[in-house]
Amino acid sequence: MTAEPPCIILDKPQMAANIGAVARAMANFGLADLRLVNPRDGWPQERAWATASGAEWPLNAARVYDSVEAAIADLHLVYATTARPRELQLPILTPRAAAAEMLHEVGEGRRTGLLFGGERAGLETADIALCQAVVTLPIDPRFRSLNLAQAVIILAYEWRMTQETGAPAIFRDAPPPAEASAMLGLYEHFERELETAGFFHPPEKKPSMVQNLRAALARARMSDQEVRTFRGVVTALSRGRGRVLDKLAKAKAATKPDS
Repeated sequence: MTAEPPCIILDKPQMAANIGAVARAMANFGLADLRLVNPRDGWPQERAWATASGAEWPLNAARVYDSVEAAIADLHLVYATTARPRELQLPILTPRAAAAEMLHEVGEGRRTGLLFGGERAGLETADIALCQAVVTLPIDPRFRSLNLAQAVIILAYEWRMTQETGAPAIFRDAPPPAEASAMLGLYEHFERELETAGFFHPPEKKPSMVQNLRAALARARMSDQEVRTFRGVVTALSRGRGRVLDKLAKAKAATKPDS
């Protein structure tokens, strides 16, 4: 299988000029797979091509999605580029460490992606919870504002440098992680059963509980077999609950006095 460089995913990008600048940064450092999630002004946008200054191939091949889940469905590992999230316990990597890890992953034939948030609000916690790690840039706290294309070019540069130097041999052999689509199926299956069991209480805390559960499962980087096993466990537990309820109902009916 040919190794694929990481894709760049822009969630809710607002300005066509920024999308074009991102494409230019990608082209500078050998990246071509650009994915757009709900661009504010639709797609295509002429201004993006003008700003790209000739780096047209990422824009020409750009794919548009209506959700982050759809955009990452075929990927094995996704890295959220954002400030350190307080709500979620995910591995925190520097751009250099993330690039080295991605080089190892693509060398094994696995697909990776870097997820960037919109210019104004960045990534939402629910989207970060879909990722396996967070990449944080060591920004000076006196001025934390960083342009979208600047953030992309830093990650793209670090990726390019791995092509020159290679990744350190720090990774152990392990089964390949499941695609994001398989993990999303697991999340939804697990959450449905928890909802049925009344786990999400009080209701207003459900979003944060879901995000924490997803982050915990994402950190495990499950293989396809592990996903199937975990879903089998969830199914067995739900069926067991149903048998217990049936037994309770029968016992109650048996003790009910005849009318």
